[in-house]
Amino acid sequence: MAAEAGVSRQCLSRWVNRYRSSGDAGLLDRSSAPHSSPSQTPDEVVELIESWRREHKWSARTIAAELTHRGHRVSVATVGRWLVRLGINRRRDLDPSGASNRRPERITARYPGHMVHLDVKKVGRIPDGGGWRAHGRGSDADRAAQRAKAKKKGGAKAGYVYLHSAVDGFSRLAYTEHLTDETAKTTIGFFHRARAFFAAHGIVRITRLVTDNGANYRAGAFVRTATAFASRHQRTRPYTPRHNGKAERYQRTLAEELLYARVWTSEGQRARAIQVWNIHYNYHRAHTAAGDQPPASRLHQTVTNVTTRNI
Repeated sequence: MAAEAGVSRQCLSRWVNRYRSSGDAGLLDRSSAPHSSPSQTPDEVVELIESWRREHKWSARTIAAELTHRGHRVSVATVGRWLVRLGINRRRDLDPSGASNRRPERITARYPGHMVHLDVKKVGRIPDGGGWRAHGRGSDADRAAQRAKAKKKGGAKAGYVYLHSAVDGFSRLAYTEHLTDETAKTTIGFFHRARAFFAAHGIVRITRLVTDNGANYRAGAFVRTATAFASRHQRTRPYTPRHNGKAERYQRTLAEELLYARVWTSEGQRARAIQVWNIHYNYHRAHTAAGDQPPASRLHQTVTNVTTRNI
């Protein structure tokens, strides 16, 4: 097997060198898209699907049957997918005249506390001394971390920690805690501390609390707590993370600018850095949603010695 692999690598190397020497190196960078897709639905069939949907309001099954009658064998599922791509899969997306009345809308908070988004990010625990990012994959430290992930402790995997975050949809003010699990009890405690953090910044009323459909957010204890301190607890549509997009985008920023921006030597070190970064994000980092100003600039009350007008 090793000999065969060596021969294959030699053949590939000769092929690459031959094309580079012949001036056709650009061929190596061509698109990976196929030259043709025989199974692709023809354009004329797509036009029939759209015209029949708009003119006759036919369902996907009726359209598929009519196409079969005309000699085009297209499944109902394929017709349904094309209706989704064309944006006319729902009857309410069409006027009686066949014109589209579908208007994409943005989820916009009108004032501080109008929409507060909660989310949890699960990240790997960093062993003392650093993990594979510090020592490389397959090292002794990496193998020790993998063994820790397989152990159970308190109902959660020992190899992970959970970053609970709350984001105000109007100002983008964010609060993050480094916790050991994502149970309903832990989430309720985080929610109370997040409310205190927002109240210190002048957000004393939460109109709508937006979460995903995680078990901790669906638990009866959390629902009762949420409805006691917020006018409404709204869970996003299943498999639609964009409805909680402000929290999702904050989690991505947190990962890119802190969690994986450097090599950490212990979990405690990263946990302390999250507290510092939280102040940086709210008071110093420019945010496009706040007009290239920090999130705290959209609020009148602050809790640090750096006021919003001096940021």
